[in-house]
Amino acid sequence: MELSKNYQPEAVEEKWSKHWKSKRYFNSTPDERKPFTVVIPPPNVTGVLHMGHTLNETVQDILVRKARMSGLNACWVPGSDHASIATESKVVQMLEKEKGIKKSDLTREEFLKYAFEWKEKYGGIIYHQIEKLGCSVDWDRVSFTMDPDYYKAVLKVFVDLYNKKMIYRGARMINWDPAAKTALSDEEVEYKEVQGKLYYVKYLVVDEAGTTNNTPQTTNFITIATQRPETIMGDSGVCVNPTDERFAHLKGKKVIVPLVNRAVPVIFDEYVDPAFGTGALKVTPAHDINDYNLGLKHNLRIIDTLNEDGTLNAAAEVCVGMDRFAARKKVVEMLKEQGLLVKEEEYTTRLGFSQRSMAVVEPRISTQWFVAMRSLADKALAAVNSGEVRIHPGDKFLATYRYWLENVKDWCISRQLWWGQQIPAWYDDNGNCYVAETENEARLQAASQKLKAENKKADAASLQLAANSLQLSQDVDVLDTWFSSWLWPIEVFKGITHPGNPDINYYYPTSVLVTGQDIIFFWVARMIMAGMEYMDVKPFSDVYFTGMVRDKQGRKMSKSLGNSPDLLELIDKFGADAVRFGIMISSPAGNDLLFDETSPEQGRNFNNKIWNALKLVKMWEGRTNGQSTIGNGQTPFAIQWFENRLQQAKAEIEQHHKDFKLSEGLKTIYSLIWDDFCSWYLEWVKPGMDQPIDKAVYDKTVSFFTELMQLLHPYMPFVTEEIYHLLTTRTEDLCVKQFAPLQTTNAIVLQEGQLLKDVITGLRDVRVKNQIKPKEPIKLYIQGGNSELYKAIEPILMKQVNIQQITFTADTVANTITAVIGKDKFYIETERPVDTGAQKEELLKELEYLKKFLESVNKKLSNERFVQSARPDVVQLEQKKKLDAEAKIKVLEDSLSNL
Repeated sequence: MELSKNYQPEAVEEKWSKHWKSKRYFNSTPDERKPFTVVIPPPNVTGVLHMGHTLNETVQDILVRKARMSGLNACWVPGSDHASIATESKVVQMLEKEKGIKKSDLTREEFLKYAFEWKEKYGGIIYHQIEKLGCSVDWDRVSFTMDPDYYKAVLKVFVDLYNKKMIYRGARMINWDPAAKTALSDEEVEYKEVQGKLYYVKYLVVDEAGTTNNTPQTTNFITIATQRPETIMGDSGVCVNPTDERFAHLKGKKVIVPLVNRAVPVIFDEYVDPAFGTGALKVTPAHDINDYNLGLKHNLRIIDTLNEDGTLNAAAEVCVGMDRFAARKKVVEMLKEQGLLVKEEEYTTRLGFSQRSMAVVEPRISTQWFVAMRSLADKALAAVNSGEVRIHPGDKFLATYRYWLENVKDWCISRQLWWGQQIPAWYDDNGNCYVAETENEARLQAASQKLKAENKKADAASLQLAANSLQLSQDVDVLDTWFSSWLWPIEVFKGITHPGNPDINYYYPTSVLVTGQDIIFFWVARMIMAGMEYMDVKPFSDVYFTGMVRDKQGRKMSKSLGNSPDLLELIDKFGADAVRFGIMISSPAGNDLLFDETSPEQGRNFNNKIWNALKLVKMWEGRTNGQSTIGNGQTPFAIQWFENRLQQAKAEIEQHHKDFKLSEGLKTIYSLIWDDFCSWYLEWVKPGMDQPIDKAVYDKTVSFFTELMQLLHPYMPFVTEEIYHLLTTRTEDLCVKQFAPLQTTNAIVLQEGQLLKDVITGLRDVRVKNQIKPKEPIKLYIQGGNSELYKAIEPILMKQVNIQQITFTADTVANTITAVIGKDKFYIETERPVDTGAQKEELLKELEYLKKFLESVNKKLSNERFVQSARPDVVQLEQKKKLDAEAKIKVLEDSLSNL
């Protein structure tokens, strides 16, 4: 079979995807093996996967494939999230744009039909992308947060928490999204610094006669600075600090609210900072949480001037029907016209934006459902503090996690939407509330209470008849999406709806959660709460936080900036393995990574490097001599060295995986294949032109190549499976081939191998600098070297650098080119005359560099703060650098003195 010039991923990826699926390698059922369970963070069904998802899914696949090849029963559950706010917004837009239908024209049932159609379409696209990326998920276990069983689980948990008095309903100041027309939790509000304005406005003081004077000369007013003049019409008081002498004369006075001419009291409270602004604060209880608390304390009137869509309502009296920001401009104009605007100032402020719609959030008093969080948070905090759940990287995110849980607020869980789990609460005509999993259970509750109030008793049949006759209406709101996804690790295995079933008993708790740092509160902490509450055990052992994917300018990738590549287009252009490589090679856990099309290009180059190595090895297949020198005590050094280097790298990679340093693991494999195997090992064992290769050397080379493909497989599954099968005839597939146990390494062989690489590199460099052609043979004299170390590597060294003869000497060799490599001195004899001037110049240049290097190392080691605070191994490394540099400087100075 003739191999193509370069690796061609498209056909290979399609072939192996189908093959793996047909073999059901990635389907898992409980058995006697130890489970390794991962649940995919469910992407929203609002569109397609972005590069953040690509990173997340790739990390998970690496962990899952590695576990599967290590003897564990790997189960990776795929799924998607219904994303209430985002999906409803998309469906509403689609209906208006494509069908000319408004949501208000539809019944709830009709709207949900369209929403499920949307989910089928975009859920299918997401799953196709996951498959194209090579993710080894169990497709029999696809879950969706609005599946019938999942829906029941959410209602079941709501009812349970309500009965435990951990869910309650009440009027509170909440965050309101005017674009989505729904309440938000505190965590769904994103704060940004923006440039705004402070408007200084006159509030006229009512005099003893109950009148005001607004002439240019009057001084009987208070100046108040506000960022939001459009809320002035909702003012019900003005507040000053009781210790502020400037306002002492206003005790018991009233002022007039501009534009609406409402007389409101001046109140005194230490909440006001006399040094901020003018020292006086307008109080608008309906539109600010602090004002709301002041209003409750001082019994002020609450005047809500905004509609749910952010327009001004009739209570505002002016600018009615105008959007809040248009009203702001109009109010400023009116204040100017009435001589009530003193001045305007530029002002930097923090504004809250809805994470979903990006609309500016409004504080609003609203009756909503809440979860009491304190007892739940305490359990989740204890799970992490005790080490039961480990966070990676802990140094970066542990403090953030703790701070949020220690300062947690009650969670607003109701949303004014149709897409989602409808709140299982029913109301009678008197406003009494009945919480139950089904309407019939709610009716039975209501009937039972009614009969009890009437001192009547009834059997089950009579109770049911009474229940059927009642008029109840269900709460129209739905639950926050996160109230469903916090059950994800439990309910994907039916742990809520079918507790104690074989799957939940076997797969829970899961092994690792891989997710983005931006949902540490929304999802991670809440899943731990739900796990501790409903399973009495953590939902996962480790949490791996990926970084944020940014473009090369450091900007977050987004559709609006046009800097987020299309995943399927990248795969079509470079192949899935190259995309996976590109995003993993630069993604240390928790740190942001910069990504553009040059990243998968590096992956494509790596694919071609491995492919060319395959072609070289396959060329040798027909040139084996049928004889073997291995096993007769004559194992070639190249094989001895690579066997040990492979085991050394395996141990490093294993440690990187244990530490969740997957990017470092890939770098180790990359260097092992590109440098150690392709650049060194294959060169060392390559037969001469038209020469045969020892059969045992060839077989060992294929064996090494196989092990390398196995190590790389979790990162780049398609190209490795293909090459694995092209190397030789196989009876099993690579994706399920089990890793062999780690072997011990021979430190002396590794030392010899490093010496060989250093000397070859150094001598080749000397050849180039002295214009000695590669075909021109040289004689080599080694001074100061350990001849025993060189003994094993002499044959390869002579072949690689075209050396006729190697001699060990204790003396300087005249008329030779001198070079210092490591701590040894080398004399190179050629047939041409030696240019000592050029040699001296080269040695002086190297000596100057080493002296500067030693100076920097000494500076670091003389810094007491560094020596005391750095890890011992880091200090030891610096001390080794110092000794090595000093030894090399001595050798160079000796060489210069002998010139």
